[in-house]
This record gives sequence, C-alpha cells and structure tokens, in this order.
Amino acid sequence: MEKLTEREITILELLTQGLDNKEIAKIIHISRHTVKAHMSAIIKKLDAKNRTNAVYIAAIRHLINSNEINTYKTI
Repeated sequence: MEKLTEREITILELLTQGLDNKEIAKIIHISRHTVKAHMSAIIKKLDAKNRTNAVYIAAIRHLINSNEINTYKTI
C-alpha cells in the first residue's frame, strides 16, 4: 500500500464529519477540484470502492487519528 500524505489524512478526517468537497476545500483553503484530486488518490492508494469505503479502510488500519476527528472547525 502506498503511504497517504498528511493532506490526504486530513481530508479523510474531515470526511468522517460528513463534510463534502466544497466544505473541506473551504476549511483547508484549497479548491474543490484539488479536494477531488486528493480523494481520487486516496481511493486508489487504499484500493477503496468509494469515499465511504476509503474512510472505513483508513479507520480499521488506524491511518486516521480519532482524536483529531472533531477538532476541525465546521462551516
């Protein structure tokens, strides 16, 4: 498995809050298109079927920090 970047991990953690690409982009100050590109990379690296499956895989592999999940500002 290819290693996830810090930005990809951040995006996965934000996904656990149920945020969409537009909301994630606003919080971490990147474009929606960049979020989409990161999501494509995440799905490929984790061999996931979709966004939800990517979060599930990351959680069971302890790739995302559960302590950080609720620390991001919501919109």
